[in-house]
Amino acid sequence: MNDLFDIGGKSLQSRLFIGTGKFADDTLIPQVCEASGSQVITTALRRVDMDAATDNIMQHIPEQMTLLPNTSGARNADEAIRIARLARAMGCGDWIKIEVISDSKYLLPDGYETAKATEVLSKEGFVVLPYMNPDLYVARSLVDAGAAAIMPLGAPIGTNRGLRTEEMVRILIEEIDLPIIVDAGIGKPSEACQAMEMGADAVLVNTAIATADDPIAMGHAFGNAVAAGRQAFLAGPGATRTLATASSPLTGFLGGGQS
Repeated sequence: MNDLFDIGGKSLQSRLFIGTGKFADDTLIPQVCEASGSQVITTALRRVDMDAATDNIMQHIPEQMTLLPNTSGARNADEAIRIARLARAMGCGDWIKIEVISDSKYLLPDGYETAKATEVLSKEGFVVLPYMNPDLYVARSLVDAGAAAIMPLGAPIGTNRGLRTEEMVRILIEEIDLPIIVDAGIGKPSEACQAMEMGADAVLVNTAIATADDPIAMGHAFGNAVAAGRQAFLAGPGATRTLATASSPLTGFLGGGQS
């Protein structure tokens, strides 16, 4: 099936994005990339030290991966913009995931500051993927600001609580004419599959893979789940009903219908 995911001038075969945080050992990252089939990986720029001979996260990111640096740590638009420009100057490319978070308890993104940063950076030629609450009005402001996609959260970062924002994400899928990448909170492959079955364009997973007993096996499971969910969406799931309907005809057998 020719079902490439086109975004930011790239055509991707995998719709699973992965993160680099929380691995007990960063040397696992290349194996997780291979097992999951992912082609896009995000990392916080504050973890990147191009000059470090050792203990440099970049040493563990395979060359074939598309790097999506993020602005983790930014508390407002100005800080996010500064981090994005620094990432580009360091050779990390033009893709940037905007994270603007000043709430330290729930780590919820600031939609207003995120839109401000998105507008500035998209005008500078960045491929901007903003992390956001699944709010329709914020999503529309991000569209107007020039985002290449939007990344609504499924649940607060790192919670593994699943797709708690299902109905809000469903509205975004229906109303927003940009790729929808569900980010944060996805804890199990079945939840990633659920998001894809709904019509999400991609899913970003970090904690659920990195903190699994076997991150490599879990990466493989997420890769399969995302592919399965996408195939189910394209296949068009059947309608749901309140009342039971027989799977086989109830007439023409032993001369009668249902007893």
